[in-house]
Amino acid sequence: MYSSPPLAILLLRETKNSRMATTFLFVLVCLLIFFTTESLLVNINILQSAVAKGAVCLDGTPPAYHLDRGSGTGVNNWVISIEGGGWCRNVTLCLERTNSRRGSSAKMDQHYDFSGMLSNDPKFNPEFYNWNRVYVRYCDGGSFTGDVEAIHPGTGLHYRGARIFKAIIEDLLAQGMNTSENAILSGCSAGGLTTILHCDNFGALLPKSAKVKCFSDAGYFIDHKAISGGAYIEEFFNDVVTLHGSAKNLPPSCTSTMKPGLCFFPQNVAQQIQTPLFIINAAYDHWQVRNILVAPGTDPKGVWKSCRANIKNCPPDQLQVLQGFRLDFLKALEGLGPSSTRGYYINSCFTHCQTLDQANWFGPNSPRLFNKSIAEAVGDWLLDKDQFRQIDCPYTCDKTCVDHI
Repeated sequence: MYSSPPLAILLLRETKNSRMATTFLFVLVCLLIFFTTESLLVNINILQSAVAKGAVCLDGTPPAYHLDRGSGTGVNNWVISIEGGGWCRNVTLCLERTNSRRGSSAKMDQHYDFSGMLSNDPKFNPEFYNWNRVYVRYCDGGSFTGDVEAIHPGTGLHYRGARIFKAIIEDLLAQGMNTSENAILSGCSAGGLTTILHCDNFGALLPKSAKVKCFSDAGYFIDHKAISGGAYIEEFFNDVVTLHGSAKNLPPSCTSTMKPGLCFFPQNVAQQIQTPLFIINAAYDHWQVRNILVAPGTDPKGVWKSCRANIKNCPPDQLQVLQGFRLDFLKALEGLGPSSTRGYYINSCFTHCQTLDQANWFGPNSPRLFNKSIAEAVGDWLLDKDQFRQIDCPYTCDKTCVDHI
């Protein structure tokens, strides 16, 4: 005679089925989001003509960029995003980069996914979707500031980032940017620093009739001591500037009064920038936490390992240190100066680079500051609707951050 399974077993089966259904729906939603927001693959353009100008990657290969043409009302507007990817401070590290896209266009993918601020879908990129959108590849290791004529003996390394920047902008001008109505320079991380350091240079290359602005994403690196008390990041940037011969391409208003390495820090150069500038940064930028505050070699016992991986893991004493770092970041932000052409969006997320990530840039669950997404704040600033100078409250009050550490 058949007997029904106990109620507990039935409930367990129902719970398992429910979990499986929930997991399936979650995966389905993720796939739908991926295919609807990440499906624009844009071909690479290897700029062979730059070689004759000496504008080459670390290994001597030509520089590269990706361009998706604008249409309709955006056909005469241009937005450029500079790729990030750290820096190399010595020959050994620069040579390592030549084995990857960070130092050689021969190692770059032939296509790049345009999403976030590069998306062509107005639902995901309301301001720039029909503009000419450009993604510039980063292969010089010096935030496009280097210019050493001599090729390094033995390794064949080239330090020519500044020449790459100029060659690519000149090529884009020939592609139609010379008649642009609006032209925006932006970038993430090392590309965000490039944006700040080259903002006025970019403006000088554009026609005077164009409305030129810059916005930097996660590029406001601050001069701050590590937990050990050492000046790790200051020494690091000094090595980069020395190796790449960057001094002559850094703002003279800074290099005339400070050591050139200090002029790699935005807080020392931003106030003199004449072109309108907008800063997007997390006050707890996890790259800066992991590489400036808890710099390599400063935590030999791994006391900070869990905290530097995720702010949610920080015990009270370490969280207090991070709160102090946030205050120091905000103090350094004062280097922007009081100009009315400055704006900023400083949230309290534990993240790094937000403009190329769709979830962070614009969407129903994207981070919000004073009820504005990053895309909306940039759009308002760009169109002069709102100066937008907002700073988030300290962690943990912001519940809108996207958690994908």
